[in-house]
Amino acid sequence: MKLSLRNIIARHNPIALLDSSSTSASACNPTTTLGQVLQIHGQLLVHGRLHDPDVFDQFVAAVALAAGIASPFLLQYSHRLLDHSPHSDSVFLLNSLIRAHIRGPDPGHAFHFYRRLLGSLSPDRFTFTFLVSACVKAAASPFSAASVHAASIRRGFASDPHVHSALIRMYAEFGDLEAALRVYSEVRDADTVARTAMLGALAAAGEIDHARELFDDMPSRDPIAWNAMIAGYSQVGRSREALQLFSSMQLEGMRVSEATLVSVLTACGHLGALDQGKWVHSYLQRNRLRITVTLGTALVDMYSKCGDMEWAMEVFWRMQEKNVYTWSSAMSGLAMNGAGKECLKLFDQMKELGLPPNGVTFISVLRGCSVAGLVEEGRQHFDSMHEKYGINPWREHYGCMVDLYGRAGLLDDAVDFINNMPIEPHAGAWGALLNACRIHRNIELGEYAMKKLVEVESRNDSAYVLMSNMYAESRNWEGVNDVRESMKGKGVRKEPGCSVMEVGGEVHEFFVGGKSHPRYKEIVLMLQEILRKLRLAGYTAKTNEVMFNIEEEEKEDALRWHSEKLAIAFGLIALDEGTCIRIVKNLRVCWDCHDTSKLISRVFQREIILRDRNRFHHFKDGNCSCKDFW
Repeated sequence: MKLSLRNIIARHNPIALLDSSSTSASACNPTTTLGQVLQIHGQLLVHGRLHDPDVFDQFVAAVALAAGIASPFLLQYSHRLLDHSPHSDSVFLLNSLIRAHIRGPDPGHAFHFYRRLLGSLSPDRFTFTFLVSACVKAAASPFSAASVHAASIRRGFASDPHVHSALIRMYAEFGDLEAALRVYSEVRDADTVARTAMLGALAAAGEIDHARELFDDMPSRDPIAWNAMIAGYSQVGRSREALQLFSSMQLEGMRVSEATLVSVLTACGHLGALDQGKWVHSYLQRNRLRITVTLGTALVDMYSKCGDMEWAMEVFWRMQEKNVYTWSSAMSGLAMNGAGKECLKLFDQMKELGLPPNGVTFISVLRGCSVAGLVEEGRQHFDSMHEKYGINPWREHYGCMVDLYGRAGLLDDAVDFINNMPIEPHAGAWGALLNACRIHRNIELGEYAMKKLVEVESRNDSAYVLMSNMYAESRNWEGVNDVRESMKGKGVRKEPGCSVMEVGGEVHEFFVGGKSHPRYKEIVLMLQEILRKLRLAGYTAKTNEVMFNIEEEEKEDALRWHSEKLAIAFGLIALDEGTCIRIVKNLRVCWDCHDTSKLISRVFQREIILRDRNRFHHFKDGNCSCKDFW
């Protein structure tokens, strides 16, 4: 039976003081008020219904479960009802109180009711299912979690599929995949529930290939299994596989949940797959599904990462309910797309509404200051974190401040800031300084930053590549050779360049020098046409960053096959005239590709949006939104 105060009234026929629009005080209704509960309690007393132990238990359980979401006052009220109960405790009632506390502000208090239950009753499978969840919610110690597990074995519930599944999820949450696998191995004939729990544990732990093996071997798959697999792919950055699996899920006719759509939107944002992201948005509209805070925030994030801030802000302003993460996501999108001042204006609007910022918000704010070159304002916001809002800066905030100083050319200030950080300088801080040295061509300080960076992350290929490029730009070929020998000696390999773009809902990948694309011959012809037109417009290749031990003509040829150039050429072939070309690249765009993209946007009258490892580049009419600082 559904635990609902309204159902209790209907079953036991007291006079309903509240009409149907206001008495839907179910366990999951966050609008239940203490006043409503008092009125219903009064009616049950007047009609003598609370003398019935079943009615009393149902009423107290419903109040407690409503309290888990709505109000701590209701939880306290359920405690008072229990303390003044004329009846003996029941397993059902104490289980309900355990469950209510899991959903409430103090999940650790659930164990109090478990101890009370043990005083005169025997726990059942629901008791242990709820207790395991309490361990997770309360972040219980490994000892407490193991104690609950041991108790479930002693009480004979070790073979129950729901208890098993809860234990697998618990160990996965604690990061103990070995224990989760051990529990799973004890299941003789694992059903869908246990398999799905183990699948979710493997996916959450990043063991995505093992999770896929389990998924493929499942005789039947419920929507939860599909969701876990799609979320797993999305979390580890294997976004193409996430979208492919989502397509298969639809062909299977599986019910799509909010969690699935959030994972799909995350994958679309990672790939820059705007068309597929728009499909999800239209799916929500076609099916008249409510855009919750979580879904709305995911949509804002997806549009932002695809470089479409117009739609990101359209979704943002249409959302009826927003939380701090929604605002932070919109601010982050504006900052990453080069609209730093608009990001800060949005922050001011958020504060005017009385919504307190959090650490995520300040990452967006500091990035906005960096993009806009507002050093003093950035300092003030950084100082206000602790002084005004009681937020201790994270590593990311320190990295943002180094980037702020570095982009503005205040390299000495950046070094002073790093040296005075209260935490150990991390790779993000040294990396920001190294990139600033590249922008402002300070080789001596760049060498220092690189030395510090590789001390923290010895296999950081970006550090070596940046330093090598700095040497190459200054014609210091000995320095280039030293860096490459160092990489070779330490076994560090440069990550191959890869650019991704979406055409007609299909994702296309391009690798540097790659020849595998089905339209490769057309791409080569288009590259030749691009080069011909750009030379007429005055283009000369920037070959400084190319290997020094080859001829100039070979250097130009090497630059021609960079992955983003292949993607742009394909975009000019495959997309309708005037359509924006959107590309996502895994590495920082080089000087030559950056200048080439600017020229293409002018010569071919085509807007190009390129997201590289560092930031967005909006190329239009021969200019870039980054103002040549990236």
